[in-house]
Amino acid sequence: MSRTASRPANEAFVLHSHDWSESSLILELFTREHGRVVAVAKGAKRPYSQLRPVLMPFQRLLVNFGAKRSEDAEVWLLRQAEWAGGPAWPGGSALLPGFYLNELLMRLMVRHDPHAELFDAYAQTLQAMGNPALLHAALRAFELVLLRQLGHLPDLASISANGNAVNAGELYELQPDFGVLPARWVGEADSGPVVLDGIVLKNLEQALRSKGHQVIPTVMAACMPVLSELKSLLRTHIHYHLGSQTLRTRQLMMELQHV
Repeated sequence: MSRTASRPANEAFVLHSHDWSESSLILELFTREHGRVVAVAKGAKRPYSQLRPVLMPFQRLLVNFGAKRSEDAEVWLLRQAEWAGGPAWPGGSALLPGFYLNELLMRLMVRHDPHAELFDAYAQTLQAMGNPALLHAALRAFELVLLRQLGHLPDLASISANGNAVNAGELYELQPDFGVLPARWVGEADSGPVVLDGIVLKNLEQALRSKGHQVIPTVMAACMPVLSELKSLLRTHIHYHLGSQTLRTRQLMMELQHV
């Protein structure tokens, strides 16, 4: 048995690809075992390459990498890739939002930092987005899980400054820099910061602590009553952690809404 064949396969999704030469591709992969990885797929653009029809976004793959010259090598060599089975990607109205998820992962994740639970949540989100009625809930749920997994989202059930539990019926803000704090000012909906009832924050926190295949569906259910509020709130959080970077997919979605 060859050294390549003896290595265990890695579950992966293609986040992005671009030309490296006339016949090869550079890939941004999201793997369950290694996190975000950059790999070169030699010969993948050739007409009869077995890799060519496989290396598509939004389908779960099993991939094998070649031996790395060093453990801190930035670019890995993709040896093999095959479809891992499972439901087909629905596409359609979910296509551009799907690329939005991919861009979030590329911009916010550092390379070679494994997040198996985030990988599973991404796969669940892709399938949930196939139902147009659930698209926005799936996006908000993934944004919440992403921020939590990367350490950017505090415990939503307690006030960040003192650890006291939030109370149902009282309003709270969620700030990127200060975390959860009591609402300082409540006025017209479009005149101040987004505020959420304590019971909403408790439900979101409980949902975020769920495990396995129920993470995204559970968080989606908790998001449903406050989808519009969460859209604005999470946009602020993501922008804060992106810094000066802008999301191309979000800008494109906004432009298409005005066409």
